[in-house]
Amino acid sequence: METNNTTTSNGVQNSHTKDNAAKIVFGDSVLCAQFLKGYTDIPLFKEIKPEDIENVSSHFLPLFQESRDSDTVNKIRIGDSEIYLIALIEHQSENDFDMSFQILRYIVFIWTDYATQQEKLHKGITKSKSFLYPPILPIVYYEGSNTWSASLNFKNRVFLSDVFGDYIPSFNYLVIPLNQYSKQDLIEKNDELSLIFLINQLQSSSEFHDLKDIPKEYTEHLTEDTPDYLLKIIGKVIAVLLHKLNVPDEEVYEVTDQITRRKFSMMFDNFQAYDVQETRRISREEGRLEGRIEGERAGRIEGERLHLIKQVIKRIELQYSVNQIAESLLEPLDIIQPIYDIALQQGSDYDANLILDELNSKNIQ
Repeated sequence: METNNTTTSNGVQNSHTKDNAAKIVFGDSVLCAQFLKGYTDIPLFKEIKPEDIENVSSHFLPLFQESRDSDTVNKIRIGDSEIYLIALIEHQSENDFDMSFQILRYIVFIWTDYATQQEKLHKGITKSKSFLYPPILPIVYYEGSNTWSASLNFKNRVFLSDVFGDYIPSFNYLVIPLNQYSKQDLIEKNDELSLIFLINQLQSSSEFHDLKDIPKEYTEHLTEDTPDYLLKIIGKVIAVLLHKLNVPDEEVYEVTDQITRRKFSMMFDNFQAYDVQETRRISREEGRLEGRIEGERAGRIEGERLHLIKQVIKRIELQYSVNQIAESLLEPLDIIQPIYDIALQQGSDYDANLILDELNSKNIQ
């Protein structure tokens, strides 16, 4: 897995960007509940609620004795009982044929810690007949494009298991491959996690335009029902995923800004602009066929003005004065002032394209 020790402009820091996204998703009780309910097909989870889930990763991960930034350990309450199910969610982007042994180690660490804690509460309880260990459900969330082909049972990793099978630990882990869900499958789930998975399925920035045909009802549901804190989490996760595709920071900011401002439909409109290679190809082709060299030049100038307007808007949102904006952008005040004035007239719903149209209509250069 490619390693990038960077901090993005969105404040997301991690040595493995995709791992970071998985950790954010499965560390949140709402998104984790959506995952367990909608993707595991386990009857016990059909009525699971976010309040039933407690993230205990910070306690267990140091016990694993290695850097496991993406692994999540959640303690889940089942019904009204005091029995807990620990779901160990491991994130993978490629086949790992030693996964069953890795999970076995995790299970032993978790059960050992559980026994230690119970002994502190009730001395000698682990030796009693009535003592039971909590069930552990190991889940591998797989984002790779190839089929997961590693064995699901630990026994298959042991030599002569056909002879000594009764004496070898035998368990399966559950694999949930993201690539088994079509875009329509995810849209039908109609929740916040499905949006994250839709974007996570993209293999390149050129695929963004494929999201343009998402039904209006889907984005309206997210706009109306998603709580503010979850919008911020979604923004962070999507920022990580977009950086994975080498989308520029400025473009990432615009997308996440649309999310937190509940303008999901505008977010998908912006995606189409990310197909940079396709846009350049079309521009070159049109230039060759029509010979509109001057038109291309005008288009570049128009694009530069639109980019400048967006930079001004971002600084207005940060409460810069017009003089501070001009100074930070190294632009003359007489260029920035008209943009600044028109933007303020829009209130808080700034629209760069409308500002550009007004500047053009007033013939302001």
